[in-house]
Amino acid sequence: MTATEVLARAVAMVEAAPESANALTLYALVNTLEYERAGWLFKLTKLKDMDTAARALAYGLMEQAVARGVGDAAWQKAKARMDRAVRGV
Repeated sequence: MTATEVLARAVAMVEAAPESANALTLYALVNTLEYERAGWLFKLTKLKDMDTAARALAYGLMEQAVARGVGDAAWQKAKARMDRAVRGV
């Protein structure tokens, strides 16, 4: 799965059910991955709250952070959509 596909699927999952454990955990991960200098402090036990498909997206997001970083225009656009979905705006 490409980085673009991972982001698109993560956004779709969050927008489909923004109050679900899958969505909230993905959203938390996306926010955490923006703070590399802080050590990406994401509690990995939260992955147990996710189903297999959501965990695959989480792993894809982590790989994206390691391979090419985060914060580019596509990342910011995806994050903004997740922000709106989770906040109900």
